[in-house]
Amino acid sequence: MPPRKLNYEGKGRRVGVELEFAAVAAAKVATRVSGLYGGKVERDDAHRYRIENSKFGRFVVELDSQYAHRQPGDSVYQGTGFAAIVDGFRDSMRTLYGDLSSLVVPYEVVCPPVAFDELVELENLLKALREEGAQGTNDNLLHAFGAQFNPEIATRDPHWILSVLKADILLSNWLRSIMSIAFARRLLSFVDPFPAAYAYKVLDPDYWPDTANLIDDYIDYNPTRNRELDLLPLFMWLDEKRVRARLAPGLVRPRPTFHCRLPNANIGEPMWSLTLEWNRWVVVERLADKPELLAEMGPAYIANAQSFLPGDWAMMCTEWLVV
Repeated sequence: MPPRKLNYEGKGRRVGVELEFAAVAAAKVATRVSGLYGGKVERDDAHRYRIENSKFGRFVVELDSQYAHRQPGDSVYQGTGFAAIVDGFRDSMRTLYGDLSSLVVPYEVVCPPVAFDELVELENLLKALREEGAQGTNDNLLHAFGAQFNPEIATRDPHWILSVLKADILLSNWLRSIMSIAFARRLLSFVDPFPAAYAYKVLDPDYWPDTANLIDDYIDYNPTRNRELDLLPLFMWLDEKRVRARLAPGLVRPRPTFHCRLPNANIGEPMWSLTLEWNRWVVVERLADKPELLAEMGPAYIANAQSFLPGDWAMMCTEWLVV
């Protein structure tokens, strides 16, 4: 458990999970999800299924490509007129595109938020995917698949949010070392580390801006979703007008969570688990709640990174974490 167990509303914090995989059709996975957690399977199209009213809420199983699905606002024509024929053709093309792109584009299970102490129940989903022959990150060199966590924030206080960001930057090398991030994920820049100039800015012991300036600084250096810790959904939730004024429409949806993108989805490895990756995130939150240690590690990180012969920061982190 992380140090802070209540969310910004004083309720128990929850975490959402997004798990990418290949080699199993969405329909089959949706059926397994319903069997595990209850709920009714609803088909949106050949490559997207919803499981409504499960014990945790709505699950979604879908191909991770917008071009394989109808988009919000798309018209649906009924009958046998010309418009209906065109609409049917478009649906056929979406299905065909999904069939072809599923060879390289992952499917994804988007889980509803669960309480921290219920996260272990999602291990049954991981077991079901293995039983169906699902492939994960390390099953193919081209699989840039991730297991993403969306933990609710404990408070709107920018001081705490920034403390978590500082801790994540400080522990980035250590996390990457113990996770062995797949080459494809690094090559495609899906989980890029924060730029050095931004890391130095954030880790300055005197850097404690208000929410508005924290958001502005973040977007100045990170106008992208491709960061190991993506804060744009959270910042959109905190100040939607400010973020929308800076970013392209449709890039971000607001939610009161961090978006942790770093872990591989090592589904095929029997010793790998969601709770293993969750426990690694908890290390970040625990460091964030130690202001003296943050203040000590920040300047040390900068001095090491800017030295002529930098030391092994991942190993240096280990020494701090065991104190």
